[in-house]
Amino acid sequence: MTTRWLTPEEQRAWRAYMAASRLLEDAIDRQLQQEGGMPHLFYSVLANLSEAPGRRLRMTDLAETLKITRSRLTYAVTRLERDGLVRRENCRWDKRSSLAVLTDEGVAVLERTAPGHVETVRSTLFDRLTPEQVGQLEEICTGIARGLQGEDDASGAEDVPWRRRSSCSSSPASS
Repeated sequence: MTTRWLTPEEQRAWRAYMAASRLLEDAIDRQLQQEGGMPHLFYSVLANLSEAPGRRLRMTDLAETLKITRSRLTYAVTRLERDGLVRRENCRWDKRSSLAVLTDEGVAVLERTAPGHVETVRSTLFDRLTPEQVGQLEEICTGIARGLQGEDDASGAEDVPWRRRSSCSSSPASS
């Protein structure tokens, strides 16, 4: 197999993407740690639960929404549960699953943290783009995500993070 090396233009674009994504994630994480005492992932769990009907989602559905492994989500929910921001419930319609539920305390933390988070996202990303570039960014990111999730072909991308089994356990991960 012949290696398809990146062209100079692709190499510059790749490095620019990597630098921007790392700096953006760092800025968001710093703001959330300072104002909310939590990393971006924990905030994302709270935000997604706040938008769900009844402020609850099946753990497997939440992992898919966040594009993370079930074990990583379990770790995050366990920490949020310890802080009283989330609780788990048994899923009545799927006995193999559990639900993550946003508590009233979690809502209060989210309401207190959201304005600073939105301002950080706006100032670090959207204030630097034209309206046309915002549309292009959405189109580019959506295309990449669809391809990685197997939506562009019939494969279904079985190796997406939320479908992976933990390599540390021989039993299926709890969903």
